[in-house]
Amino acid sequence: MQRISGDSGHRQSCYGAVWHRVPGRGRTLAHRQLSALRQPGARWLGGGVAWLGLCLAALLGCTTETSTTAPIPVLAPNTARVWFLRGWDSPSGQGYVYAAEPAIFANGVPVGGIRTGTEFFRDFPPGTYRFTVQPIGLPTPQETTLQLAAGTETYLQVQWAASWQFGYPEVDFSFAPNTFVIMTMSPQVAQAYLPTLTNLGQR
Repeated sequence: MQRISGDSGHRQSCYGAVWHRVPGRGRTLAHRQLSALRQPGARWLGGGVAWLGLCLAALLGCTTETSTTAPIPVLAPNTARVWFLRGWDSPSGQGYVYAAEPAIFANGVPVGGIRTGTEFFRDFPPGTYRFTVQPIGLPTPQETTLQLAAGTETYLQVQWAASWQFGYPEVDFSFAPNTFVIMTMSPQVAQAYLPTLTNLGQR
């Protein structure tokens, strides 16, 4: 600590900060400011702003997707195409699960994860397929089984839905467990949705 000459009683620390002594009082202005920061309201304000910044940065980083500009390939002979999409609307998973990326499975084999506002497709050999999605919330036996025929295109949407719709009733009035589900979508509705989503291409 380096003392400053004079009768003012000022002191300067090694960091260059000047500590002002209030006349007639034993506490410095620096101590008074530190005490103010220790008040519950001030501490919450500082911490709240910091956490808000961190959460916003994490959310922006999690939702970044790269849209492909490559042309969609023509469906190969003896294959069926399935489109997977998750819209921006509330049933598709806004709110608490906005940044979640539930995995999609075909006959138990992973197809890929899907985030809000994205779409992708996969070509399959003709046959019967059982499509499921990682629930994230309350697990249910929900699934969609399809018979895929050669030359067809099918659309499946991942949504965040109330689990009571699939045989799991609400526990009480204050707790309504939800889950991700995968369901078919009509070609007419899907064609209207696809241009509004980020196309991730073939998976």
